Amino acid sequence: MPRGFYFIMAAQFFSALADNALLIVAMGILRQLEAPPEYEPLLKLFFTLSYVLLAAFVGAFADSMPKWRVMLITNTIKIVGCLLIVFGVHPLLGYAIVGVGAAAYSPAKYGILTEYLPHRLLVVANGWIEGLTVGAIILGTLLGGALVAPGLVARFDAWFPWLHNGLWVSLLVVVLVYGAAALCNLYVPDTGVAHVPLKKNPLYLLHEFGHYFLLLWRDKLGQISLAVTTLFWGAGATLQFIVLKWAEVNLGLPLSQASMLQGVVAVGIAAGAVAAAKWVALRDAPRVIPLGIVMGFAAIGMIFVHSLALAAVLMIAIGALAGFFVVPMNAMLQHRGHVLMGAGHSIAVQNFNENLAILVMTGLYALLLRYDLPVHQVITLFGLFVAGTMIAIWAWHRANQRRIDSLHLLEMVERH
Repeated sequence: MPRGFYFIMAAQFFSALADNALLIVAMGILRQLEAPPEYEPLLKLFFTLSYVLLAAFVGAFADSMPKWRVMLITNTIKIVGCLLIVFGVHPLLGYAIVGVGAAAYSPAKYGILTEYLPHRLLVVANGWIEGLTVGAIILGTLLGGALVAPGLVARFDAWFPWLHNGLWVSLLVVVLVYGAAALCNLYVPDTGVAHVPLKKNPLYLLHEFGHYFLLLWRDKLGQISLAVTTLFWGAGATLQFIVLKWAEVNLGLPLSQASMLQGVVAVGIAAGAVAAAKWVALRDAPRVIPLGIVMGFAAIGMIFVHSLALAAVLMIAIGALAGFFVVPMNAMLQHRGHVLMGAGHSIAVQNFNENLAILVMTGLYALLLRYDLPVHQVITLFGLFVAGTMIAIWAWHRANQRRIDSLHLLEMVERH
């Protein structure tokens, strides 16, 4: 990999590290405020809302200037969202502002890969970025769990009494991590790709986004990879909260310890991502879809686990299945999007679909919590939904291939 690639990876790592630590700290603040339990999945909903509402604009924004500059601006927005919580803004609103920065950051961080690297390296690059993101999830959840641990919060209270709340110090630690990401952004290379001037007419941007949305869904490979990644991110965001509730009910763990199980899932995802980068070529990406079916049924096994050791093994297995099937599908989607419409617009369409799924699925989970549905029933419904949807997507792909073999399109490198 060229030298600039590692600065891209470092910037992504620190930004994702702060995102994951912030979620746990924000949940700790909500519990300190004695907010209703359904507010916790609403954090993800408020964070994700920007991905959906701004989808028509962030892709054009990402393609209008060098990607490093986009990443720097958007990391600054994340810092502002954290500081607003420190200054008394409700965690849901502050986290929503962080989501604005994240929504605009995403097309740049993924789009720069297709601009900077040849298409033959995209699966490997996605293995890197997913592996490092997962590493950031592991360390971020551990950091977040440590920052909300009662002993450390009490020390922060004693060391910084003028802040009146030790959790504010925890938020300032997260701000420092975002600052490290911003510093790395300064060293991300300019790829030299021509930039498209940002259109000032929002109606034009909405119309353009609608065109690209339909273009990607009509593409025989784009629609399959988009369906898989959409389901994956919606299910993954929901599972993040289900694991915390399940750990509390089945294993008796508090938030600071239950959050570590999210990190265990991430270990499995990292292993699966590395294996996929090594063994799965871009042209063979659709062959991994059946692993998503297995993952859905494996998730149902959570209801029978009451041992921490067995829970860790199951979480690693679920994560490995997820990492192995999503990395090749993500690379296939990026390649088709880059060929059809350009990196920034493609990632914006992808983000719209994936985060709409997150909104719907985390919203449904919050609704189930509101009506006190037992967590074992929630897990069963979740696993059956994931497995059933993946079976439908696999059948859809096979039907497409019977009509015409479109896998040769993965060899195309020019953009239309």
